[in-house]
Amino acid sequence: MRIMGHRGAAGTFPENTMISFEEAIRVGADGIELDVHMSKDDELMVIHDEKVDRTTNGKGYIRDFNYKELRSLDASYKFKKKYGACQIPTLKEVLAWASNQQFSVNIELKNNLFDYAYLEMKVLDLIYYYKMKDRIIISSFNHNSLARVTSFDSTIETAILYSYPMFEPWIYAQHLGARALHPNYRTVNQVNVAASKDYRIPVRPYTVNDVKLAKQLYGYGCESIITDYPEKMVNEFANKCM
Repeated sequence: MRIMGHRGAAGTFPENTMISFEEAIRVGADGIELDVHMSKDDELMVIHDEKVDRTTNGKGYIRDFNYKELRSLDASYKFKKKYGACQIPTLKEVLAWASNQQFSVNIELKNNLFDYAYLEMKVLDLIYYYKMKDRIIISSFNHNSLARVTSFDSTIETAILYSYPMFEPWIYAQHLGARALHPNYRTVNQVNVAASKDYRIPVRPYTVNDVKLAKQLYGYGCESIITDYPEKMVNEFANKCM
């Protein structure tokens, strides 16, 4: 079972920050998951929500701030007293750090509310620049965006995100040209994992924070889990690597 750190180690560190990503890798995660929006001046910013309100000391939509304004915000979220102030990273910053190591990076395109112009191409350009194509997964709830990624580069791995039960998602993935499924764990059962495996479509549920549930999903044959608590899951599955 591969362990992907959701927004780094979001259960114990400020989500989508460099210290959170570094912690996930320090404790032995196989990779990290992160989210990308675009600023007013077209910088790729690593943050989950469309607004900065929940995770920073600012207010407003990311697309209404420029890069310098976003970098001036404190993204330490609920962990400020423990770790101090943190900046919102850029995708460039994360990939520059990750490029010198060997773990996977799952980039979620956060364009299901605002369809940022040329987001896919900008992300791909950075992936190529840092020569990380073989270690990248691009996921999104915006399946049109995933189709665009595949139209630009059919060799890069894309994964369909979905939060409600979907009829034969493995067939849909094939139709879309996606190579993996990233479902909400509540939609996952033994039958759809087995069917997906028959089509060579790995299933990587999110956000799996309960060890008992993780063991159940491992038993179903899920390739990976995406979790807020990578250390806990790494320790649990240390002797069960696929």
